[in-house]
Amino acid sequence: MTSEPKSATPVPTRAGRREWTALGVLMLPLLLVSMDVSVLYFAIPAIGADLRPSGTQQLWIFDIYAFVLAGLLMTMGALGDRVGHRRLLLTGAAAFGAASLAAAYAGSAGMLIAARAVLGVGGATLMPSTLAMLRALFHDSGQRAKAIGVWSGVMTAGIALGSVLSGVLVEFFWWGSVFLVNLPAMALLLVLGPLLLPESRADRPGRFDLLSVPLSLAAVLPVIYGLKEIAADGWNVRYVVSITLGLLFAALFVHRQRTAAAPMISPELFRGRGFAPAVALNLLSAFGVMGSAYFTTQYLQSVLGKSALEAALWALLPSVPIAAAAPVATGLVNRGVHRAHVVAGGFLVASTGFGVLSLAGPDSLALVLGACAILAVGGVVAMSQIMDLALGAVPVERAGAASSLMETSSEFGGAMGMAVLGSIGAAVYRHEVPASAPDAARETLGGALAVADRVPGLAAVAREAFTSGMQGAALAGAAVLAGAAVMAALTLRRARTWGRTCETPDEPSTLGPSGV
Repeated sequence: MTSEPKSATPVPTRAGRREWTALGVLMLPLLLVSMDVSVLYFAIPAIGADLRPSGTQQLWIFDIYAFVLAGLLMTMGALGDRVGHRRLLLTGAAAFGAASLAAAYAGSAGMLIAARAVLGVGGATLMPSTLAMLRALFHDSGQRAKAIGVWSGVMTAGIALGSVLSGVLVEFFWWGSVFLVNLPAMALLLVLGPLLLPESRADRPGRFDLLSVPLSLAAVLPVIYGLKEIAADGWNVRYVVSITLGLLFAALFVHRQRTAAAPMISPELFRGRGFAPAVALNLLSAFGVMGSAYFTTQYLQSVLGKSALEAALWALLPSVPIAAAAPVATGLVNRGVHRAHVVAGGFLVASTGFGVLSLAGPDSLALVLGACAILAVGGVVAMSQIMDLALGAVPVERAGAASSLMETSSEFGGAMGMAVLGSIGAAVYRHEVPASAPDAARETLGGALAVADRVPGLAAVAREAFTSGMQGAALAGAAVLAGAAVMAALTLRRARTWGRTCETPDEPSTLGPSGV
């Protein structure tokens, strides 16, 4: 490899006050979009009493946002590369604000479902656009790493804050207030965005491949649906068929990207050293974080008997150390610690969190919260560095597609974590509950508690069984994340970023698309 002389290497422009102010503006919509995933946790009962939705409508009120968001991420990321990420971000903010207003004053379940679907469309434009804008705002790799660390922390904290905010607002106001909180932030973005944010788009992106849009939806939605339903109801033939159908469309989508003249997701992205491993590792990170949340939220409410709001407030405590996780990881990389070792270390910390969780008993509040904190810190350390690597491995004009792929992998990873670890926990639970227990009690802890007054001692047995299932799932999660640590150490050793070699000590730094 031929290296250029040092004098020929331009120094990346460092961001100033304007760029960091723009980062703060970008974090507001990101926080709200991530909060909207969980903001209905406590509002659903009030919505049910007011709008009287059917059982199916209530499920769609809750799930339609996440489904639309996951299905359109790749489309919106690729569209942003073509029309401009600032333009798409501001359009999405306007749609998100209008849909929030419509949801707050929806007069029927159907209207609320439609508004939540539009919120999903707006969220799908906002999430990849905020991440892609960081690539345009921060050209210096060290500053970009710090900015992405902030992005990772805000996104993780938003999911935790959503349920708490929902509980507080519903306690003092009506259920529509959980949507109205979106309006000030979106208005601020629409005012300040044109002033602070640069436009970023590909110079010659080619025609937008319309056929890839339905193919991507058909690939993502059936798989996400099947995995979520398996986590909620257990294994069923129709859920397996749904996942299989989605995987078939995924194969067609990949074929389309490899053969189209102007694909939605360019295969060139995966030729950059580090990008493909980053996508896979990001999926495993989400697998661990969401898989653990599936158990701990139930543990706080059904095992320890906390109210929904109490459980949400206790669940905030593990989020406190997240604020320091990403900056520490960035500081280690800037001090010369190899990124592969930092990411592997993050996965090992998260694996340790699962190991601590496996020691929990039916009355181990402090232990469970400590385990969640360890797991969250490790996950954010790994995630922030993986995101930085993925964005740095592609040129700025492809940042939207890269961002959307990373976020889609997070959606898949979270759904897989809940499905796989949830299935392990359910299998252990059913094995531990006596065969003489009612059928409802043998299916879920909630079912057991519903009939516990008719069967003496059943509640204690069911809580013990659920805790045993959580322990088994935690051991499986620890093994998966330990494997991810090994994978990170092996695959990221020679990963590179666009513009310079990324922690590759045996090769000189080069300017340009190294390894892409």
